[in-house]
Amino acid sequence: MENDKLSPTGLAFIALTNEYCQLIENCGDYGRDGLVDALLKLLPRIYITIFDLEPSLDMFDAIIGQALDETTYEVVRANISSVMAEEDVYLEVFIEDMKYSDTPIATSISENLADLYQEFYNLVASLRDLDTEEQRQLLGLCRENFIEYWGQILCNVLRALHSVRVKDNDFFENF
Repeated sequence: MENDKLSPTGLAFIALTNEYCQLIENCGDYGRDGLVDALLKLLPRIYITIFDLEPSLDMFDAIIGQALDETTYEVVRANISSVMAEEDVYLEVFIEDMKYSDTPIATSISENLADLYQEFYNLVASLRDLDTEEQRQLLGLCRENFIEYWGQILCNVLRALHSVRVKDNDFFENF
């Protein structure tokens, strides 16, 4: 029996990724502390929800289209970098090249968040106008991409955002 509706978890994941895209598109309105706080609340929810998605057994035809162009990606990354200012760059230990490096490898919060934005923007754009079964396949593919690629990015940037937030002297006073 084929169900003609997405699961509540699938719908929740789509809503969370859309919320993330809107947050990133309007990051300048939040300021650094507001953006960091919002991301520290949203990214764990995305992480939890993707794990609760049912894997799709039939993803042979599933393709997440490339709706986001390089120019828009760069504008998004630059906007985030501007908001994060001196807190944008951090040392990364979970990069494959780190195994072979004698020096620390730096990466940026803005690049990680822009990478996630690209993944989620492309997913949301690809889901439009598809029937439910095709949407399930794309969500399954997104789950596979999470396992293979963007899940580590999410965890890495979450760690960096946590560091930015807790080093703020006012954090524990407001906790």
